[in-house]
Formats: sequence, structure tokens, C-alpha cells
Amino acid sequence: QVQLVDSGGGLVQAGGSLRLSCAASGRTVSSYVMAWFRQAPGKEREFVAGVPWNGGTIYYSGSVKGRFTISRDNAKNTVRLQMNSLRPEDTAVYYCAAARTGRVENSSHAYAYWGQGTQVTVSS
Repeated sequence: QVQLVDSGGGLVQAGGSLRLSCAASGRTVSSYVMAWFRQAPGKEREFVAGVPWNGGTIYYSGSVKGRFTISRDNAKNTVRLQMNSLRPEDTAVYYCAAARTGRVENSSHAYAYWGQGTQVTVSS
């Protein structure tokens, strides 16, 4: 079993930055695909970014590409999401997720393990 704990959310003005962290425990996630999703009120959960376990291609959604950076530290069992140039439309609950798949998937159904979520609010 894998337990994920998200942290780092908060309230920030448009144009500001936040860094989210996800700490994994229970089992090493060095061989798991790690991803961040987000869910705004009244909307479906959507893929934000994903990083494979083996140094392969990192994927971002079109709405965050160039502004967000996902990274992982397998030695520390953590994954981070650096969010810059934040916009009001980035407001959502952000979730860390882990999957034992061969590549990054953008469907939430592919991920078996989830963090509890951390709220990000961007004011205009």
C-alpha cells in the first residue's frame, strides 16, 4: 500500500507562485508514475502534470505548460509541483496520485493511490 500526503496549498494573488509537495509512505514509489490532478468546484478532476519513474518524458496539460514544473526525488519518496504565474482559473483542490503504469496517463482512472488534496486559491 502507498499513502500520499499533499501539502503546500494556500491563497496567493494572480501572478504569484506556490510549491506543492507530496510525501509518499508505506512503500517506495520509485517505480511508480507520479502525477498531479486538480478539481475545481462543479468540474471534473483534470490532469495537470505527470512524471514517469524512469526519467522519461514529462507531460503537462496545455493550460499549465510553461508555468508549472513537476519534479520527483525518488531517494526522498517525494514529488513536487512548482506553480508560477498563477491565474484565478488555477483555483482548485490539487491531488497527488501514483500509478504502477508503464507511462504517464492523463486519466484519473489509471491511478490507484491518491493524496487527500490541498486547496490552491488564486485571487485576481
